Amino acid sequence: MIPEWNLSGVLPPIQPGEAGHSANRSPYRVALVEVVEVFSGSAHRISILQGLLDYRAALHALGIARGFQWLDGSFMEHVEVLESRPPRDMDVVTFFHLPANETQASLASKAAHLFIPEQTKAVYQLDAYPYILGRPTEPHHVKQISYWYSMWSHRRNGMWKGFVQVDLAPEEDQAARSILELVQGGGATS
Repeated sequence: MIPEWNLSGVLPPIQPGEAGHSANRSPYRVALVEVVEVFSGSAHRISILQGLLDYRAALHALGIARGFQWLDGSFMEHVEVLESRPPRDMDVVTFFHLPANETQASLASKAAHLFIPEQTKAVYQLDAYPYILGRPTEPHHVKQISYWYSMWSHRRNGMWKGFVQVDLAPEEDQAARSILELVQGGGATS
């Protein structure tokens, strides 16, 4: 379950009332449909969520479906109140297993635009980064993952905050798309 924004306008890094070592903490493992239900409160947010779903569809079309995504950035904050502006994009790290008979090079040759943050931002409104799972973990891999976790756990002013994790499997994507279409049409999600 996604916790509500706290009084500072961010997701709490640990679920309120939980001990510091609790597993009920950031990144919060949640359903994709919950992300759409909770964060689709404006036209800007709906557009970014559409970009996320389109990006996921492009990954799925390549056979990338095993793994998970961390979702963060100002999109996960109440930036409309904090900075008097809508979110501009969503930050995404996709942790994935290579599809059968694919290599990093073969995927890049088929769809490099899905793995270059400047291009994913232009097309999908996502500052997106790939990370391949299932290979030996080297020190630079640990440093890269800890970079995302440490940077994403704080606002630029140093305030602690949380972010979410969704499964990469496509099973929820159609339901999430249907909810988004309902919201776009002015319907309620609950």
